[in-house]
Amino acid sequence: MGNNTIKEKSFEFALRIVKMYKFLTEKKSEYVLSKQVLRSGTSVGANVREAEQAQSPADFIYKLNIALKEANETEYWIELLFQSEYIEEEHYKSIMADCSEINKILISIIKRMKKKNITN
Repeated sequence: MGNNTIKEKSFEFALRIVKMYKFLTEKKSEYVLSKQVLRSGTSVGANVREAEQAQSPADFIYKLNIALKEANETEYWIELLFQSEYIEEEHYKSIMADCSEINKILISIIKRMKKKNITN
């Protein structure tokens, strides 16, 4: 799993988040939590894209760490939306699985890059 995988997965995740935001605002009239999940959920992919243009390996790791923090925050908002009954369990489980997978990929890339930088 390389950087292209995380680039693609984080973009697809952002699309799901945008669609969820539209559903929450148009069908559920929920505007506060949905705005938070929109911001953090789309920020994951944006930070992955920023990492592509990193000026150094340390900058690359830094930007991916920001993406990881945004993914963790997104998990919080999704959990809150589910627990407050704005999203159904099936959708919750599906989108959380995607978010967890992105977290795992980011952690793997960050660990690999840190190890590579220590040995170089």
